[in-house]
Amino acid sequence: MKWSEEGTNNGQLSKPESVIVDSKDNVYVADYGNHRIQKFTNDGKFMLKWGSKGIGDGEFNGPAGLSIDRNDNIYVTDKNNNRIQVFTADGTFLTKFGSQGNATGQFILPEGIGVDTKTGLVYVADTGNYQIQVFRPVDSTISAA
Repeated sequence: MKWSEEGTNNGQLSKPESVIVDSKDNVYVADYGNHRIQKFTNDGKFMLKWGSKGIGDGEFNGPAGLSIDRNDNIYVTDKNNNRIQVFTADGTFLTKFGSQGNATGQFILPEGIGVDTKTGLVYVADTGNYQIQVFRPVDSTISAA
């Protein structure tokens, strides 16, 4: 099975970068070229999308990596904005962390991301700084581990 085609309409993709599945078998795609996240059923039916190109909360400049926590919150590496954004399963913005730089908690082109569902630790592949950074959730915020 496969679904989608190149384009900008709902359900169409431009340079998909990452795919994850939540506890209800919904599929999320980092639609890098369209600067958005799209949500599908597990058989490819479009459900919803969020994001557009920009620097504000809920906006992206190249969403690349996706991960999910035990509460089905979606973590997105906003690669060219050098930050991580976190959303509910319906696309509601929760929080963000990171900025451009090479200090702890800063990124240069973060790409991959993983969330440990047991500990809540968040692992980020900080591509431009040649390192992995680890963060822990603290009262609905994120801090360096």
